[in-house]
Amino acid sequence: MKALISVSDKRGIVEFATALSNLGWEIIATGGTMKTLRDAGITVINISDITGFPEICDGRVKTLHPKVHGALLGRRDLPDHMVQLEANGIGLIDMVCVNLYPFEATIAKEGVTMEDAVENIDIGGPSMLRSAAKNFSDVTVVCDPDDYAIVLDEIKSSGNTTPATRLRLSAKAYTHTAEYDSHIATYMRKQAGMPEKLFLNFDIVQTLRYGENPHQQAAFYRADKETPYSVAFARQLGGKELSYNNIQDANAALNIVREFEEPFCVGLKHMNPCGAAVGHDLKEAWLHAYEADKVSIYGGIVAMNRPLTAEVATLMKPIFLEIVMAPEFTPEALEVLASKKNLRLLEVKMDNSKKTSKQYVGVNGGLLVQEADVEIKPIVESMCVTERHPGEAELKDMNFGWKIVKHVKSNAICVVKNGMTLGVGAGQMNRVGSAEIALRQARDAGYKEGLVMASDGFLPFDDTVELASRFGVTAIVQPGGSIRDEDAIRKANEKGITMLFTGMRHFKH
Repeated sequence: MKALISVSDKRGIVEFATALSNLGWEIIATGGTMKTLRDAGITVINISDITGFPEICDGRVKTLHPKVHGALLGRRDLPDHMVQLEANGIGLIDMVCVNLYPFEATIAKEGVTMEDAVENIDIGGPSMLRSAAKNFSDVTVVCDPDDYAIVLDEIKSSGNTTPATRLRLSAKAYTHTAEYDSHIATYMRKQAGMPEKLFLNFDIVQTLRYGENPHQQAAFYRADKETPYSVAFARQLGGKELSYNNIQDANAALNIVREFEEPFCVGLKHMNPCGAAVGHDLKEAWLHAYEADKVSIYGGIVAMNRPLTAEVATLMKPIFLEIVMAPEFTPEALEVLASKKNLRLLEVKMDNSKKTSKQYVGVNGGLLVQEADVEIKPIVESMCVTERHPGEAELKDMNFGWKIVKHVKSNAICVVKNGMTLGVGAGQMNRVGSAEIALRQARDAGYKEGLVMASDGFLPFDDTVELASRFGVTAIVQPGGSIRDEDAIRKANEKGITMLFTGMRHFKH
């Protein structure tokens, strides 16, 4: 039995080749791989001794030869194939262990030249993988070091890999080359000035019980690179399997959490925050977030940006929640929540990175792609457009409200005070409707003066300002940009309200 080994990623390759050699396999290798194995004391046949032809063109051509691909593609069950191989002096190769030049890592380097990128386009590697994968009935193809163990276990137990394993490894090899080629195609099209063609590579996390509704099938996929504030890469410490709607809601909650550096907690329902607050510590943030809307948080999701302690877990325990997310759970907190068998506990990697990522939204027959809305302007006094300027407390609350309203479904209005949401108006067909909902929530909670209102889009008329003044709003932050901005400013001056224009809107559809 012969194995051809040629790898860029040399993790575990010496151990793998040693085990194969000890099992009686002959090892064929190329260039750098051959040197690595020989330096480890493994007997290795040079690929040139198989082909009878030296490596040429600086190693660009070494395995593109009939004595390699004939050895891989010849069908053992067809006598005519075997006769042809024998007539041409071609011996069989039973395994290919190959991984590819690091093209993606190369183009990710700052200042990489096109020449460097092109030299890291592997030709022989994908060709060998595809040849071996096509003949999976007889040939084992290995492109992932994580598969070395199962391959060795099966060879030790039965002398070769099983047909089922060879089929699985074949599919994995074709996936590997498809992803590899997609990176090359994307890069080369960009260099050539050609229209972008979008290739998406996502791995399945789980098949879901159903989608938004029980009659809809659904599945959950994740990207190939770990991302902070990601449900896809979260570690579930307890509770039931996540549902489609759970994942959507959890993602929305994490997008809000990433806005804050101080201790922060948010409760969320149906992808809108129902209560959010900052605090001196997590306990205060949780208490204020809960107090903001005790009714809506029932059956909701809670996310925070500090480790969950037993003290806060004890306060949360009596409330019915679907998910609790934190960067860490102390052992004592897990013990407190252990009796809530269905409560999903997600440990989520959080850092303050604001790197722009892509968002994908399916439409009938197409796909919308945009950069994620990670940018937000700090609210500063120089943005003021009214006669009265904001006080320090109002500025602080405007910054808080502006971060929250950004994540509320448009038309969106948030009413806040002292770093705590008091009312949230989401998704109404007109802005004054959203304002009425948020302002009435604040009044029903007993707050009637000194309120701060944030609007994700401009106020098209002065009616929202008039309404806000009747409910005790003293400060408004909004993008501005309406042809009737002067009407809103005039009304704010009339009512003694300070108003700031950010020049940036945050629609969320």
